Amino acid sequence: MTYLLNSASTFSQEAVLGFAAAHSEYVTAVHGGVVRSTETPAGQPALVIGGGSGHYPAFAGWVGPGMGHGAPCGNIFSSPSASQVYSVARNAENGGGVIMGFGNYAGDVLHFGAAAEKLRAEGVDVRIIRVSDDIASNTRENHRDRRGIAGDLPVFKIAGAAIEAGAEIDEAERIAWKANDATRSFGVAFDGCTLPGAEEPLFHVPDGTMGVGLGIHGEPGIREIPMGAAAEVADLLFEGIMEDAPEAGSGRVAVLLNGLGRVKYEELFVVYHRIAERLSEAGLTAVQPEVGEFVTSLDMAGLSLTLVFLDEELEQHWTAAVDTPAYRRGEPRGLPAHAERAPRTEFYTPGEESVPEATADSQRGAESVQEILELFAEVCATHEAELGQLDAVAGDGDHGQGMVLGSHGAVEAGRKARERGAGARTLLIHAGTAWAESAGGTSGALWGSAMTAAGRALADDAAPDSSAGVEALLNAVEAVQRLGGAQPGDKTMVDAAAPFAQTLDKQFQAQESLSAALAAAASVATEAAASTAELKARLGRSRVLGEKSLGTPDPGATSFALLMTALAERLKSVS
Repeated sequence: MTYLLNSASTFSQEAVLGFAAAHSEYVTAVHGGVVRSTETPAGQPALVIGGGSGHYPAFAGWVGPGMGHGAPCGNIFSSPSASQVYSVARNAENGGGVIMGFGNYAGDVLHFGAAAEKLRAEGVDVRIIRVSDDIASNTRENHRDRRGIAGDLPVFKIAGAAIEAGAEIDEAERIAWKANDATRSFGVAFDGCTLPGAEEPLFHVPDGTMGVGLGIHGEPGIREIPMGAAAEVADLLFEGIMEDAPEAGSGRVAVLLNGLGRVKYEELFVVYHRIAERLSEAGLTAVQPEVGEFVTSLDMAGLSLTLVFLDEELEQHWTAAVDTPAYRRGEPRGLPAHAERAPRTEFYTPGEESVPEATADSQRGAESVQEILELFAEVCATHEAELGQLDAVAGDGDHGQGMVLGSHGAVEAGRKARERGAGARTLLIHAGTAWAESAGGTSGALWGSAMTAAGRALADDAAPDSSAGVEALLNAVEAVQRLGGAQPGDKTMVDAAAPFAQTLDKQFQAQESLSAALAAAASVATEAAASTAELKARLGRSRVLGEKSLGTPDPGATSFALLMTALAERLKSVS
C-alpha cells in the first residue's frame, strides 16, 4: 500500500512538484510535467519522453544531458493528456523539432499523437517512437505492435545519446527505431501493486505461483506457473528472450534487470548471477549491464529482463555519458556543456500562448468556424442521453457526456481566441486542444486531433474557401484513422468517417459545390453509422463483448454522423 499521501487525486501532481524541487539543478516543473532546467540548445531535437506516473524513475527521472529534454507525467498508470504533452514539448522544443517517446499503449498513442498534431499544425517537426519491447504482448512478426515496458530506458538512452552527439531529427529518429527493434523484454510478477489510497492490490497472484508476462500498469501476467527459485526465474526470462532474439547481432548485448518495486537489490543480484552465467554459455558479452529499479509499477512484486542486441552504433550510444537525476554514467553531476548553459527563463503556460496576427478575412472566417463549434455543442447537448445509452452497451455510458464536455470546451476556447483576434486556423487549433482536454478519454483525443488537423487546411492570412473546407474535413478524418488505428469494419467512428470522407472528396471533385458534396457525404455517414449495429466490435472497449455488441450502433460513428448532418444542414441554409 501507499503510506504517505495527502490525497489520492493530487498524489501524482505533488510527487512531480516534489521531484522537481529536489532536483532543481536538472529539471523545472511546467504544466503537465518537467523539462530541463536549461534551454534546449538551438536547433537540437528535443526528446520528450513520458507516460503515466507510478513508474519512477521513468520518466521524469531520465530528464537531463544525454537523455530526455522533458517528460509529461500523467496520473497513476494513465497517459498524460494531449495538453500536458503539448505543454512539455512546447517548453522543450527550440528549433530542432521534437521526438516523442513512450510505451506503446493506446492512451499514450492517442494523446501524444494529438499533441503532435497541434505542434505540426504550428510548423514543428514531430516524430513519434512507440517502444514495443515486451515479447509477451504480441508475436515476433508484430514486434512494433507490442507494448513497452523496461525497454523504454535503453531506447531513450540511446536516442538521447545520439542527440547529444549531434544527430539531427532524421538521424535521431532512425537510431531510436533501430534501438527499439533490437530490444526485447520479458517479466514475471509475484503479487500486484496497490494504487495510492486504495486498500487492495489491483490483482493477486496465488501463493506459490508467479504471473508470467506482466505489464507495468498493474496488469497481471498472461499465465500463471509454479513459483521457481531465483535461477529458474532467470532461466525462464533468458530463454524466453533468446527464443525471440533478432537474427542480426554482434554477440554483445546491453542488459537491464529491472525490479518492479518490491523485489529489492539483493534479490536482483541473485537473479543476475544466473543471467551472467547464461549469457556466457550463449557466447554473449554483457555491455555495461544495469541491475536495479528503472521502470517500476508502484509496489508491484516482480522483475523483468531486457536485452538489447547491439551493433557498433548502438553500443556507442549505450555506453555514452548521461547525467539525469536517476540515471548517471560517465562524468558525474553535469556534462560540461550542460553546466555552462544559462538557466531557463521563459516558459509556456497553457492559455497564454501568443495568437498569430490574422487578416480581417481570416478573422471573419474564424467567426464562421466559431458558429460551427457552437452548432456542434448544441447537437451534442441535444443527443447526450441517446449517445450515453448507446455507449452503455460497451462500457460506462460516458460518450454523450464526453461529447458535451469536449464541444463546450471547444466553444469556450474559440471565444477566447476570437477575443484575441485569432484567424480561422488558430481558432480551430485552440478549439481542438480544448476539446481533447475537456472531454478526456479516447473520443476526446480523437476529436481534438481531428480539429487540430482540420486547422492545418486553414490560414490566418486568408479567408477559408470551399476547397479549404473540404481539405479540413479530409484532414480531420485522416487524423482519426491514423491516430486511432481503426479500419472500416472495426465498429468505431471510422465506419462513418471513412465513407463520409470518400463521398465528400468524390462529390466535391465532380460538382465543386461544398454544400451538395457535404449533404451527400453526411447522408452516407448516417447510413454507415446505423449499419454498425450489424457489426461485431473488433477494436475499443466493446471488442470484449463479441456477439453481444450486435444490434447496437457504435456511439462514436453515431455522434460523427449527427455532427456532419448538422454541418451539412447549416451550410445548405446559408448557401
